[in-house]
Amino acid sequence: MFSWIGTSRTALLEHALLFDGYMQSHSRAKGLRRGVTVAMVGLIAAGGTAAFHHRASAEVARDPTSIRVEADLSERKLYIKSGDSVLESYDVAVGKGSKPTPQGNYTIRKIVWNPAWIPPDQPWAKDKQPQAPGAKANPMKLVKIFFHEPDYYIHGTGDVESLGSAASHGCLRMDPDDAYRVARYLMDHGGSPRDESWFWRVLHFRSETKTVYLDTPIPMTVND
Repeated sequence: MFSWIGTSRTALLEHALLFDGYMQSHSRAKGLRRGVTVAMVGLIAAGGTAAFHHRASAEVARDPTSIRVEADLSERKLYIKSGDSVLESYDVAVGKGSKPTPQGNYTIRKIVWNPAWIPPDQPWAKDKQPQAPGAKANPMKLVKIFFHEPDYYIHGTGDVESLGSAASHGCLRMDPDDAYRVARYLMDHGGSPRDESWFWRVLHFRSETKTVYLDTPIPMTVND
């Protein structure tokens, strides 16, 4: 019998994907496939979030208001910081060419889970179609973290190969799993936490959009 205890997150994801392949190949199991596989991946993501919180707890305990976000455009990195200490760092894709990510000091106040996507009135999007919350082709994926409303935000991407490059139209793209952890962490430390059942619903009812306003907005800096 397989045990998750002491198993790395990467290995757990591999087991989840192997399980998914097995379920696809057995017609009787197809009805169970989606729910069970998503639940496994959700638990794995939650484990990553717990580890993140554990690493950060000592720093935050000193000054819970010191949390801030910093995006370094030249490094293509997003940092979660407490004072001068880096709690976590992530690869991101930044704006390209004539659509750079704007530099400056901002405040994160709003987080949208399971967002819809409406193509902007821009030449590059003229042939694009609106995408419903949770749609496979929705480029926002699970969550949008606004830092310069209404046009600029952090969001997940299906094009994870673009991370570490200048590839977006101004927003900051992240691995969807990382975007989940960052958004949840900012909610916890921005005065608007939610319990496990709330996040379970976000992950399992992807057609439902949920908007969260932080009671204590988080400062964010974008620099080059």
